[in-house]
Amino acid sequence: MRTSEGAFECGDLSLQRGGTLKNARIVYKTYGTLSPQRDNVIVYPTSYSAQHTDIEWLVDVKHCLDPSRYFIVIPNMFTNGLSSSPSNTAGDFPEITTYDNVMQQRRLMAELFGVDRIKLVYGWSMGAQQAYHWAALFGAAVERIVVNCGSAKTAPHNFVFLEGVRTSVQAARTPQDGLRAMGRIYAGWALSQTFYRREMWRGLGFTSLEDFLVRSWEASFLRRDARDLMAQLWTWQNGDISANDLFRGDLEMALSSIKAKVLLMPSATDLYFQTDDNRAELPHLKDAKLVEIPSVWGHRAGNPLANPEDAAFLDARVEALLNA
Repeated sequence: MRTSEGAFECGDLSLQRGGTLKNARIVYKTYGTLSPQRDNVIVYPTSYSAQHTDIEWLVDVKHCLDPSRYFIVIPNMFTNGLSSSPSNTAGDFPEITTYDNVMQQRRLMAELFGVDRIKLVYGWSMGAQQAYHWAALFGAAVERIVVNCGSAKTAPHNFVFLEGVRTSVQAARTPQDGLRAMGRIYAGWALSQTFYRREMWRGLGFTSLEDFLVRSWEASFLRRDARDLMAQLWTWQNGDISANDLFRGDLEMALSSIKAKVLLMPSATDLYFQTDDNRAELPHLKDAKLVEIPSVWGHRAGNPLANPEDAAFLDARVEALLNA
């Protein structure tokens, strides 16, 4: 598989909520070959706390994001520790919206690759929120999007979940204590009650529930800088495709403006991006289908690295969309 990595230098960015991000840069990775017609492009944005190495497992000839057919670009979100983030930027770091991210991602695609039209934007979780922004902001330039365990606007209950995470991290004695607490809170939200009742963590190679919490969840967040995670959490809490001058807070207008084919793919047991959020969005979309993942893996059903059954479900639905 042909791959390349690089950084797109955005310059000094005037941000949506005010302030400037100086010397902004997006670190990216590409997979596959751009066709001569530039018509095989998939944009695959990162999710909360993730870097491209965490989500690139789906870019495989065995999965829906097949690099032998498509040119796939993963742009790392601002604040994820690779692209411009508090941990690699001097001084006070400004507030970054999803809008700010997506506007620069489109610049990256146009200026580096000469790409104006996107075959698919595929996103899970915060990546799904970015996919929704791509479709709302760029009209017919986006042919399809997959909204996998995500929503057009962060729901109030989702916001409250994140408040619990934020205050726990900020109240901790040390950054490391905060990250461990964050991992334990997340463990209860990202997977379903049934997952724990059935002790499904045993199938992942863990010897006890405590072993799962320490080696999976605490370890996952201890890889990251707490400052980056708090900045990205703000972006998540303020996610809203209508929060811009184009739609002026009118969510229904933003949804109805989308020209792309939309696949809404929530998990039946997701505790914070709920299927009801997508059901409320569906009537306002021109060309959309809602397919619920019948899974007990909660939010993690949408990123089924260790879950072949959900991965097969996801692959089949995305491939059908790509062929539509």
